[in-house]
Amino acid sequence: MRTDVEQNTDTMMTTKADQQLEQIEQLLENHQELMDAYEKLEPIILEMFAAERMSIFQRRRQHQDLVARFKTGKEVREIKVPITPQSIAGYVALSQLPLLISDPYNKEELAAIHPRLKFADKFDKSSSFKTRNIICVPIMNAGVLLGVMQVINKKRGDFISEDLDLANQLSTMLGNKFRYELGGTNKPFQYLVHKQLISSADLEQLLKSSRDPRQLAQRLTTEYRIADEELGHALSVHYQVPYMGYLPDKYQLYQSDSRLNLSYLKRNFVAVISDVEDNPIILMAEPNNAALLMEIESAIGIDSYDICVALPNTVLQYLGESAGGGAGPGDMDEILDEIGTSSDDLEEQTEEMSDDAPAVVRLVSRILHDAKKLNASDIHVDAEKSGPTRVRMRIDGVCRDTTQVPASHHNAVVARIKIMANLNIAEKRVPQDGKLAVKMSGQIVEVRVATIPTVAGEGVVMRILATGGAMPMEKLNLSPRNSKAIKEMIKKPHGIILVVGPTGSGKTTTLHAVLGDLNTPEKKIWTAEDPVEITQAGLQQVQVSPKIGFTFANALRAFLRADPDIILIGEMRDKETAHAGIEASLTGHLVLSTLHTNSAPETITRLLDLGLDPVNFSDACVGILAQRLIRTLCPNCKESYQATDADIGFIKRQYGEEYLDEIDLSEPLMLHRGKGCDACGGTGYKGRTGVHELLAMTPDLRALVYKESSVALMKEQAMTDGMRTLTQDGIYKILKGDTDIAQVQIISGME
Repeated sequence: MRTDVEQNTDTMMTTKADQQLEQIEQLLENHQELMDAYEKLEPIILEMFAAERMSIFQRRRQHQDLVARFKTGKEVREIKVPITPQSIAGYVALSQLPLLISDPYNKEELAAIHPRLKFADKFDKSSSFKTRNIICVPIMNAGVLLGVMQVINKKRGDFISEDLDLANQLSTMLGNKFRYELGGTNKPFQYLVHKQLISSADLEQLLKSSRDPRQLAQRLTTEYRIADEELGHALSVHYQVPYMGYLPDKYQLYQSDSRLNLSYLKRNFVAVISDVEDNPIILMAEPNNAALLMEIESAIGIDSYDICVALPNTVLQYLGESAGGGAGPGDMDEILDEIGTSSDDLEEQTEEMSDDAPAVVRLVSRILHDAKKLNASDIHVDAEKSGPTRVRMRIDGVCRDTTQVPASHHNAVVARIKIMANLNIAEKRVPQDGKLAVKMSGQIVEVRVATIPTVAGEGVVMRILATGGAMPMEKLNLSPRNSKAIKEMIKKPHGIILVVGPTGSGKTTTLHAVLGDLNTPEKKIWTAEDPVEITQAGLQQVQVSPKIGFTFANALRAFLRADPDIILIGEMRDKETAHAGIEASLTGHLVLSTLHTNSAPETITRLLDLGLDPVNFSDACVGILAQRLIRTLCPNCKESYQATDADIGFIKRQYGEEYLDEIDLSEPLMLHRGKGCDACGGTGYKGRTGVHELLAMTPDLRALVYKESSVALMKEQAMTDGMRTLTQDGIYKILKGDTDIAQVQIISGME
């Protein structure tokens, strides 16, 4: 039996706590900012709990962390804590559950709460203070986490359940104050009322009558004509996390060893995605669902990630459902789930997975569709000796991991691709080349396939060939000097014009742009290409096939019997083709072709090394255009800045002191750089453009070619005649604002 004295003591303590809560409530009402009230608030709360220290962590809007602010004199010191189980406050914020910790240094006590829960003891280590016990509670309002309150070291004994009840009451009061300070809303979409996009009564009715978040968002869109961006912003204000729309070229589904059930994700409107740097982001329609968030975190096994809110339909789009509900080859996760199930059964089977199994067929189709959607130029299917097969895609010239295929299915996927490309599936010891065509969105897309045997198995590289018509010459981004010169060159009735550069530098695009300018009813144009990528009405385009003896040289000879005006030869691969091209240009035809060389002057020596007659070549050659592709700055986040002394030094050094009067270096020199945004996946770059080096054959240069002079001498003469190098053209593109110094440094390093 409890004595009257003990009961009276409890009553007195309760009365005092009530008085202190009233005092705190009055204090919060009298101060506009919590920081202003904190100095008076802290001693009352410490006395209430008979504790030594306390902290109030505020959740930062648009960040996945907490920040505790302390005033020391006139300055404010900040401590930031991520919302993860790596700290007590982080775990309470993540789980939205209060905690009583009797000994934060007891690893067994922490592990019983969460396997990865840790006590961040760095603050103890940096001072003589020792944390003995903790009470930590989430600060909530309208079901949304706004912060965490932490009280440390009860002076006598441990914190008890009564302390926890008191802390919860206090956190509710602070929650009301926090919500007011942060400018949030009490219900989802309430911000739409503030913006006068819907009345309060209509929103209330919608909230009551809608079955789930998806139906609610759809009705706001269809019945009230509210844009997705407005809906997303309203959710961001309510849940205090960033809003994300559907950006499939910037974010992909996050690949992890643990596969989450797709139907579970769709049912809960959750997608785990990642950016170009593979940083995970948990996308939720209702990001205040702490239990669901912790389940996802546990299943994936990640320590740090961002949380964003998205509309339910957007989440489903990331999970593979098309916005219009149209059927495609299937969602990648769904296919891999199916493959994962079949690979579990594989151990009991003697034969490998069949290349025509439905899941394998759909997987290859999905990979091709994703590549086209992301505007990838190449797909790499890389076998690994241990671990799953990696599928990577080259986007804007940079490779990026997109998915993984179980190792048990590597051979089936390769065999499926080989069947589509009409290759020999039994032959795995030698490289093979082929081509396949797939229909995507009603358009036939051709893909060049190369298989190469590696120590881990066959690797496959697929190049997605360009489709559609020619690019206008105006869009090649030639400098005014080069544009004027090349337009003069292509007016010549005969001769040879070469476009040179490494694989994937846009040579074919440039040649077809030139042909587009030349393509008139008075001109008969023949092209021999391998493969035919760009088609133009009015051209007679021929696909060569070396396997059956129909080579570039053979095609060229055939064209000469077909009354041509202009001939395009896809590539001068050997002496025979080069010789035939020179002969054709000397007999009154304009010949266009490509070569794999690094610079325009070097092309001359390369062709002479092939055994061409210097006199014939110098007479035939009209001009040589060398080019590269460099990444361009994202127009969405491009910003100007004043060039540093190092920047100006680089520009002057690379352009050459004797040519500086050609460019504008007036002070202050403003350059551009990409900050990184959602549109460019945080890279600062979006798309590519060409840098060019145009050599025109002049009498002085022709004399050097006769003598088979060195590359250095020919380059010097060409520059005297008006040629500017790839790096100089890159500098021009920097000053124009197309790109930055980092991209041109890559080019200058290659020269």
